[in-house]
Amino acid sequence: MNQNDLTIRPIDGPEELDLFSRLPYVLDEELADDLAVGRRRPEWMWVALRGDHLLARAAWWSRVGGDSPLILDVLDIDDDAPHPETIDIGVRLLHTATAAVLSDGSRPPEYSRFVPPDWRESTRTREAVENRMTVLERTGARLFVERLRMEWHPESPVPKPTERLAFRPIGDADELVALMTSAMDGTLDAHGRDDLTRMTAREAARKHYEDELARYTSPRDWWRIATLPDGEPVGFVIPAHNGYNAIIAYIAVLPTHRGEGYIDDLLAEGTRVLAGQDVPRIRACTDLGNVPMANAFRRAGYVNFGREINMTWS
Repeated sequence: MNQNDLTIRPIDGPEELDLFSRLPYVLDEELADDLAVGRRRPEWMWVALRGDHLLARAAWWSRVGGDSPLILDVLDIDDDAPHPETIDIGVRLLHTATAAVLSDGSRPPEYSRFVPPDWRESTRTREAVENRMTVLERTGARLFVERLRMEWHPESPVPKPTERLAFRPIGDADELVALMTSAMDGTLDAHGRDDLTRMTAREAARKHYEDELARYTSPRDWWRIATLPDGEPVGFVIPAHNGYNAIIAYIAVLPTHRGEGYIDDLLAEGTRVLAGQDVPRIRACTDLGNVPMANAFRRAGYVNFGREINMTWS
């Protein structure tokens, strides 16, 4: 496509990664490996060029072997170029690329961007984030949720176990889905709450299990159910590795046991499991509005190293 000397196209292949990376972002260091293993495809990575000047770019991500993109996680414009023009170019790029990548007319996947924890405090950083959000809003997207990105390092003390709870492996998928179904009651997670507007709690739990948890290749014997001394389940924690980092993939206290501080025991157990694998770090996310979970991470020695902006199309 060429309009007014602006060329909008996908990259030709890995040999154009240097071109694609002229607008920097934290995920750039992962792009080559993602292309090599199939998390990304050249036809999902688009650029807007004037001559050889990169003015905007966009890229989608999927799991290894995925047939369609699951998330739009790269969208950049040249922050040093004239403001109104770059916004317009970003909109044109995103419209053009989306029509090609999602040629079946399906709903665009969620947008995700990692930002600094204090992104609103720096004028330049705030403007950069807000400019990208403006591009998305002009294509019909809206802010869905802002999340805290948490990280634990081995220099921090490994949480010690208490005697309040016992931990055992999860029996099978049905047991975990049943516990996840129960945990959906009163959830503070924005994605979970959104699912409940369109499906039952069990359907939402099954979807989360099949779409995410079941796909982790890390050992399932890391997964833990917490019980009282009499065997009654209190909650569960899913330590995992997502191909990039060790993570706390899911953690929940069942509704009848909330308010007792058991979240600290669960998080401590998940952290111990992963720390025992000699990982360089453990990462986790929680919604900005989920104050109890954020506080639990901080008590366990996790620090807030960034935030994630999620936007969706209606």
